[in-house]
Amino acid sequence: MERLLILNPGSTSTKLAVFDGETPVFTESILHSPEELAPFDCVADQYGFRRDLVLEHLKQHEIPLNSLTAIVSRGGLLPPIEAGGYTVNEDMVWQLKNHPRNEHASNVGAMIAFDIANTMGIPAYIYDGVTVDELTPINRITGLPAMERKGMGHNLNTRAAALHFAQETGRAYKDITVIVAHLGGGISVNLHRGGRIEDFINDEEGPFSPERSGGLPLFDVVRACFQDGATYKDMMKTVKSRGGLMAHLGTTDSRQVEQLIAKGDEHAKLVYDAMILNISKNIGKLAPGVSGKLDAILLTGGIANSKYVTEGISQYVSFLAPVVVYPGEDEMSALALGGLRVLRGEERAKTFHRTSNSQL
Repeated sequence: MERLLILNPGSTSTKLAVFDGETPVFTESILHSPEELAPFDCVADQYGFRRDLVLEHLKQHEIPLNSLTAIVSRGGLLPPIEAGGYTVNEDMVWQLKNHPRNEHASNVGAMIAFDIANTMGIPAYIYDGVTVDELTPINRITGLPAMERKGMGHNLNTRAAALHFAQETGRAYKDITVIVAHLGGGISVNLHRGGRIEDFINDEEGPFSPERSGGLPLFDVVRACFQDGATYKDMMKTVKSRGGLMAHLGTTDSRQVEQLIAKGDEHAKLVYDAMILNISKNIGKLAPGVSGKLDAILLTGGIANSKYVTEGISQYVSFLAPVVVYPGEDEMSALALGGLRVLRGEERAKTFHRTSNSQL
């Protein structure tokens, strides 16, 4: 039985879990207060602080380090990578310390994994990292040569759903063609064909969501950027955390919105139904890339627990393909299952090579 340590650092917490094979032994989220994080100038500086907490909590749960077979971490903001597993090596750690694509708490996950793995002489991996980008060349092109479409987004959860569907239907992942919609605080939609995520509508250009504005009328966006007092930081907050349901209804909780609808709030219903239609339109956008030849449309993420939402989307898109719902999001399990596929020889872990900042 393989025993895996799973790491998933977030902005205000470090999630860790231990799995014996597919079975979780424990899962825990270590919360970090603003006061605890204040002394660190950048994310990379938090590495030692978070590593020591991970080691402390493993002791509390009586998990000896020498009982671990491997460590799997959420991948940080590396240059664009392929889906699947990568061995954590010195090049990857160097990249995340010195030239990450951006500051993000997930950057320290591989650092912690590398340190513990080296100490114990076991392998460490990342799996379906944040910066997975497998878009085909034709899907990258926009109306401005300087701006390309990107595949970065909810790849870990959407690919886990696609792999789950493949397993349930007795096929290999490379033999299915599916559109997967991740329904959470941000919403993204991607197309899986031939074992790759070849097209992706992320939450900056796709549907609006509980927190995010999604795609907006471009001329209005340009005009807003030049209003008196407008700053880059303010505009990013507006579209990333103050848009969508928050902007219209003052909440990011879809359950609260459904309660308003149940009480007869017609405005809440109009906005919520518009979000559902917006999601459905973006699912439809990906179908021409495969001439509509789809095995299924998969709905996953936290909001996929809502029958109101999933049944609404199904009414719009089921003419394209059967709709299958995998509610919730379990990143820890997705990371564990990915690590097991590598350890069991079902997938080969790739090797990361560092790049200079000028090449990002």
